[in-house]
Amino acid sequence: MKTGSKEYTDFFSEANKIMSPESVVRAEEKANQIMLNLKLGELRKELGIKQGDIKGFSQSGVSKIEGREDLKISTLISYCKALGVEVEIKTFLKKALPKSRSKVLLRAG
Repeated sequence: MKTGSKEYTDFFSEANKIMSPESVVRAEEKANQIMLNLKLGELRKELGIKQGDIKGFSQSGVSKIEGREDLKISTLISYCKALGVEVEIKTFLKKALPKSRSKVLLRAG
């Protein structure tokens, strides 16, 4: 499966036909977590920072963060601060268009 958003959407529309709703939800949550982990590693690489060069984290610690299935918000904030980037967590209604009705819950960095 390709990593583009269309293929991702197509997978879940097909999965809905053969999997239980609970299984689809679990699969989607797992896929979202994998995407978060990939994005953390990509962010670091885009910034030109090696795993061993992040202040306050060992190379193995960074590897674990980038590969974890579950990440505490405090760990995410510390990791992002060490990369020199800010974190912003927003909420918004799924059905609201445009997403201008969002609320910032947290801004750190």
